[in-house]
Amino acid sequence: MLIFAASDKGGTGRSVTSANLAYQRALSGDDVCYVDFDFGSPTAAVVFDVGDARQTTEERGLHSYLTGQVGEPARIDVWSETEHQVLRSPPPGCGRLVLMPGDTGGGEFAVTDDDLRLCVDLVMKLCFEFDLVVVDLSAGRSYAVDMVLQATAQPEMSGVTARWLVFHRWTRQHVAATASLVFGERGIVAGGVARGHDEEELRGAIRFVRVAVPDPESPLWSQVSPAQSAWMRKTDGDLTQLASTHGIGHSLVLGSVPLEPVLEWREQLITEEDVLGSRIANRETWQALSSLAGRLTDDRYWEQA
Repeated sequence: MLIFAASDKGGTGRSVTSANLAYQRALSGDDVCYVDFDFGSPTAAVVFDVGDARQTTEERGLHSYLTGQVGEPARIDVWSETEHQVLRSPPPGCGRLVLMPGDTGGGEFAVTDDDLRLCVDLVMKLCFEFDLVVVDLSAGRSYAVDMVLQATAQPEMSGVTARWLVFHRWTRQHVAATASLVFGERGIVAGGVARGHDEEELRGAIRFVRVAVPDPESPLWSQVSPAQSAWMRKTDGDLTQLASTHGIGHSLVLGSVPLEPVLEWREQLITEEDVLGSRIANRETWQALSSLAGRLTDDRYWEQA
């Protein structure tokens, strides 16, 4: 299965959250490949703590491959190459976790027919090899988004299940921008239809993930003043109504990730050790990521809303 991770703009937590989802699925036994198509700012190597290994793949990343400079893009086995000590000792029964990094000096580029063919070949090969392929896309309506919309519209990819996760923060600006990215005049749906996608099928393959969501009911916010508490509840209700008005209400939300200092400040994979051992991460975050990872391939959550 193919999962595209998109967002309205940078800073939504798209990369760190989708990397955590890939990690959770590998822990469950799936062979997972994380593909960094964030051409302007590839950061997945940092999230997976493979900084040193990243240097050895310079000029062999996905940007170099898709522009025809190298025949095969670099691969990094996260379990063996990471500098994160917990990740270097994966539990028995886990699947492979492979990172395909972008080039640090890459950047967005207009897609040619040759680039498109290389993209289709790569995705088809990865979908055959791995149980789950997560593709982290550049923010906004980018060349990367255009490329994968065009690639997945090709006849040879008709048998590949492709789903979209669109990440956004829980603010007025992000809700409006996200709705425009997906449903706007030049959004993902319109762009997909223009490239040959069936509109109903494409809409049915898109779900939203809200990240860094403060929960007024959680213990974290129980000590705020009565005035702050009332304001938070009112604002949360207003945002719920706004999201519904823009067509990205609860029926299209696959999951929410609570406001979590470890994700906000470190942008790292959250391990069980972080929750149960050092206790630097909240159990609610671990549970939210685990639940969201399971829903990626659970058809019940992808039925037409």
